Amino acid sequence: MTKNKKAEYLEKEVAELTSDLQRTRADFENYRKRVETEKQSAHELGQTKSVMKLLPVIDTIERAVANVPEELQDNAWVKGVAGLGKQLDKQLKEIGLEKIDAKPGTLFNPEFHQAVQFDESTDGDKEVIAEELRAGYTLNGSVIRDAMVKVARQ
Repeated sequence: MTKNKKAEYLEKEVAELTSDLQRTRADFENYRKRVETEKQSAHELGQTKSVMKLLPVIDTIERAVANVPEELQDNAWVKGVAGLGKQLDKQLKEIGLEKIDAKPGTLFNPEFHQAVQFDESTDGDKEVIAEELRAGYTLNGSVIRDAMVKVARQ
């Protein structure tokens, strides 16, 4: 093999190896990004599942506080339960849990609200919430549970 042919062969070999290395680096970078995305998704799924298990507890505490008899309003135990609910709300807000606005008079939005009752006696051109039957929540901006509502026309 002549010196020129050998140099040409070596240059071609170096070009192929360089190309292979660049492809391998690109594949590895894509793999790293995919693994990071999957890891983030798994974390978010775990967080969502954990919060979903707490929602019935939150509902129960809210119902207990909302239905305290008038004569027990100043009871220390009742105040403690109400304080527990507020503390739990604060901690959950720190991880991104937000209550969906479903106060009476709020415009009905099927992305956030699930209509389970409709007041047929009302008349109007827009649908609004007449009553919130179960609180709904978003976690980091994504709906994890729709608010169950009674809808009326206004």
